[in-house]
Order: sequence, then structure tokens, then C-alpha cells
Amino acid sequence: MIHKMKLNEDPFERIKDGTKTVEFRLFDEKRQQIKVGDQIEFSKLPELNEKLLVDVVELYREVTFEKLFKKLYKDDEEIKRKTKAMYEIYSPENEKIYGVLGIKISLKKYFQI
Repeated sequence: MIHKMKLNEDPFERIKDGTKTVEFRLFDEKRQQIKVGDQIEFSKLPELNEKLLVDVVELYREVTFEKLFKKLYKDDEEIKRKTKAMYEIYSPENEKIYGVLGIKISLKKYFQI
């Protein structure tokens, strides 16, 4: 199955250049459909004319972004920084409702439309 998601420029470019291999999202209804072996088509905001196709390699579920980051990273400052950045996108209330998901990805293809 191919899932479609939008991404801001910075994370899009980091996935494209291989420096970002895990995408973090709320575990909302849309993300609950993702399974290992699926693909995600990321469209770059704002124009949405650049796209990345990635394979879903692994999924990490947790109740909070902080707990998820503690599983994946060792540096406390990095964990705090990443958690704060996620709260600029998602509210703590929605985090409590849905929980969170880390999606380990492998870049398959970049293309423009």
C-alpha cells in the first residue's frame, strides 16, 4: 500500500540526502494504517511538485515523543530538542489521545511532477 503525506522543506531534503531515516508522527487514524513493507509518497510543501517514494522498514510505537526519542537516541539534549520541536507541530493533548509513531524509512525514488 502507498500512503501519501506532506513534508516541510527541511525534513524532505534530509530524507532526500539520506540524513533523515525516521519520520515522526502522531499515531492517528491515518498512521494506524501503515505497515512494514508499505510505501509512503512524501510531497514537499508548499508547491507539492517534488516527491519522495520511501519503503517502510520498521515502526516504533510509544505513548509520548519523549519516550520514543529515549528509545532511539542517547543524547539528553538531542532528546529535549526533538521533543520540543514535535510540540511545535503537534499538541500534547493530541499526543495523549493518539500516542506517537516513528517510521523508519528507506529512500526508493525522488521525482518531480
